[in-house]
Amino acid sequence: MICVKQMDKKENRKNLISPNLSFSSLEMGRDDVNLVCTYGKISVWFGRQVQDVVIGQILLGIANIDNSAVHELEVICDFEEITGYESNGYILVAYAKSREGYRTTFNVPFSSKKALFYLAGSITEELKDKDTILDCYWTGDNSDIMCLYEELSNIDGWKIKSINYKDDARDKHDSPFILD
Repeated sequence: MICVKQMDKKENRKNLISPNLSFSSLEMGRDDVNLVCTYGKISVWFGRQVQDVVIGQILLGIANIDNSAVHELEVICDFEEITGYESNGYILVAYAKSREGYRTTFNVPFSSKKALFYLAGSITEELKDKDTILDCYWTGDNSDIMCLYEELSNIDGWKIKSINYKDDARDKHDSPFILD
């Protein structure tokens, strides 16, 4: 992948990323946004001061790298509101009647720009009251994580905050002194 090669050149000069080790997690962002990537999950903390455009850049950035990513959302709403979520690209996974209304679970697919636009609006509304955490599930690996960093590095002030490597990630074939 092109972005992996570009990333290797840039980051190896800074000695931030070891090309021979697998990530346990990579944390990136800036003061108002923090994003932690692992192989199965991307967790994004949005601070109340984050701009709407940055929310959109992050959601679209994730979609550009892995459009099969999803966010699972639980909502309690009236039955009539379910179709409103669905018409905005959310996929109903489950629902059950409760005292407060209907307890619903939706998948928000990153393959749907409409769903991402609606999700961005929901995040913006939530940020009026409190910081927000968004968990996304994806199938990213080392190269996808590096590509995501490259994709999001266009955001002003974006940087790598920390890298955790897997303890046993060193491939036996990388060292001539370890034999099978």
